[in-house]
Amino acid sequence: MTVMAEHTSQMSVEDFEELSRLAEKQLEGVRLEFVNGRIGVKNVPDGDHVEIVTWLQEQCMQHRPDLRLYSAEHGLTIQTYRKGRARPDSSLAPKGYFKGRRDWADASGVLMTVEVTSYDTDTHRRDREEKPAAYAAAGIPVYLLIDREFGKVVVHSKPDAETARYTDVHEMRMGAAVDLPDPVGIKLDTTELLDFLD
Repeated sequence: MTVMAEHTSQMSVEDFEELSRLAEKQLEGVRLEFVNGRIGVKNVPDGDHVEIVTWLQEQCMQHRPDLRLYSAEHGLTIQTYRKGRARPDSSLAPKGYFKGRRDWADASGVLMTVEVTSYDTDTHRRDREEKPAAYAAAGIPVYLLIDREFGKVVVHSKPDAETARYTDVHEMRMGAAVDLPDPVGIKLDTTELLDFLD
């Protein structure tokens, strides 16, 4: 779950990074994000969320052993001039991409970001509006949204950094075959995701 906090003045990235380090030391299981000038708290996911991400890790390893699906522990610099910081539920990148990188890695080598919706009031704005815009602005080729609320898998591709949007968006019902376009190049059988519908 992510809870976004409104504030009246723009926080600097340096101040945010210091706040994030302090929060992680003091609050177990809490990670902060900084998207569109807003601070978000990313809490520990529920069991179904973890199972979905694990399922996707297995699929990626099977089809693309040259890549790794990294967890939310690895934050990314996003948005114009790197003024944002996000912790995707997962990031697909070449093996070793995060080696030697600290809290926030450059998103330029990430091939795909993944978000799995949570059952909270902030999900629509965060996962369906702000995150796709931020990931497109950062030039991440594919954004995969696994939308538990609506039983959909949404594939965003062809980012346009200038307009901060993906120009190609495909929605499929969970259970369908889903093509993740190049540079990911994986076909997912999402039948197993049907187990996670309410």
